[in-house]
Amino acid sequence: MATTQQQPSSDYVTLVSCDGYEFVVRRSCACVAGALRRMLDPNSSFNEAVTGRAVLENINGIVLEKVCEYFYYNEKNKDARDVPDMDIPPELCLELLMAADYLNT
Repeated sequence: MATTQQQPSSDYVTLVSCDGYEFVVRRSCACVAGALRRMLDPNSSFNEAVTGRAVLENINGIVLEKVCEYFYYNEKNKDARDVPDMDIPPELCLELLMAADYLNT
């Protein structure tokens, strides 16, 4: 008889875009986004907290890649005083703004 044990939360989570691209990022970086922090909270009843996998159905792969890049950029520069601008292609600005709003970043 198999028993089901909840594994301790991993240091990494998988973010999946609406077009199927998967990004494995550090949990601490992803939790910069309020929506992801709530989804991945081990004390929540969300499936994402158990599986460590969040499907973001309204963010495409190109935008999610830039969002993940921002998570690490933010982590790297969190204690810096003069933070250089992050390179953002103009054609992604509106979609990134909508993703940031959705993720509460």
